[in-house]
Amino acid sequence: MLEMRPDCERCGVDLPADEGGAFICSFECTFCADCVDALDERCPNCGGELLDRPARVGAALTKYPASTQRHHSPPAGGRG
Repeated sequence: MLEMRPDCERCGVDLPADEGGAFICSFECTFCADCVDALDERCPNCGGELLDRPARVGAALTKYPASTQRHHSPPAGGRG
């Protein structure tokens, strides 16, 4: 089952589990559409392809909630 991470690892924007716009690699590294474009659709962590993450909605989201652990790591210098 997908972890459904709540944020973009590159810029920190929120990525709700019940909405589109999130992209993941096979390790579930998670990025927003703007960052995926900037990354040329390749995961900077593993080099894998970044693909649309499916949404989790309704009863499935209630029974299996998304992760609340954020993964954004601002680059050195505090911007990002």
